[in-house]
Amino acid sequence: MTEGVFYASELPETAVAEMAFYRLLFFSESPDTPWPPNPAEYTAFSAQFATRKAIELTRGKYGRRKAMWTHTTDYSHCQAFADAARAAKLEVICYTSVRDPRQRMNFALLACRAFAKPKPIHQQTWHIRLSEAGAQAICEAPRSGMTFDRKCFAADPRIAKLRWVRN
Repeated sequence: MTEGVFYASELPETAVAEMAFYRLLFFSESPDTPWPPNPAEYTAFSAQFATRKAIELTRGKYGRRKAMWTHTTDYSHCQAFADAARAAKLEVICYTSVRDPRQRMNFALLACRAFAKPKPIHQQTWHIRLSEAGAQAICEAPRSGMTFDRKCFAADPRIAKLRWVRN
């Protein structure tokens, strides 16, 4: 049995970049599926966590292995590291988002005891529209937006082959 992982981002914009990427990846792997006619609605929420059992993959000896942690398609090193971290009783892994164009931080919470509060602290509603131009994300409040054009995730070969024009 594989234990679960709670994936989080330091900022909502990073989580939105991750979500936009994975939505586009779905359409890349489903080339005959038309773009949805309406934006999809997502809730971004903040969760507080606290632990002394965390490790950061952006510094020291782990930072020197950045290419392993940031490979666009090979997740095997990250998964093996997570297994080793869990065996060492670590609770949180901090790492750079591969999907966020600004490369901000993501977190993998390996243990529920790392959560400092039982409920989300803050929520935002985001709408993500996919089209042949890319992905557009709009936050309802505070009003803001982000655009991910066709080139944004093209370093990933799965997105590079995406058929953007659909009937």
